[in-house]
Amino acid sequence: MLFSMFLGVADIVGTQILLIPVPGPRELTESTMVLIVFGALAYAQIRRAHIRVELLYLNTPPRVRAVMDVITDIAAIMFFGLILSEAISEAQYSYQIKEATTGLIRFPLWPARFTLVAGCALMILQLTLHLLEDLVRIRTGADIETETTAIMQKAE
Repeated sequence: MLFSMFLGVADIVGTQILLIPVPGPRELTESTMVLIVFGALAYAQIRRAHIRVELLYLNTPPRVRAVMDVITDIAAIMFFGLILSEAISEAQYSYQIKEATTGLIRFPLWPARFTLVAGCALMILQLTLHLLEDLVRIRTGADIETETTAIMQKAE
């Protein structure tokens, strides 16, 4: 992310002040945005940091929260499964035709497409792990914080 930011600043300074444009920052930034977004999805899911309506969620018993989480997990698995199925075919096609950006510097697009595939696959894997945890929470009535604390204590 910092590399993209510095490249953008260099392009602005070069174009506006030095009158020497830096070739390729737009094309490179387009590809790195895929890495930034889809690379962080699974990490945010590990921490359960995605947006939800806390007003309703926090005012329900732990078992109801677990049911809400199971519904969310299943919906998200289906959503990212659809993205993954399309992303795989797009990545394969992009690699076959050696797809690249247009411009002064031609950056290949297939690495970004495979990054999208990897990010979606990791997200589905993490959602599946959370689905299993949430199903156990429905049965036991445990809360997320209780389980997280127990796991951290076992790790120490």
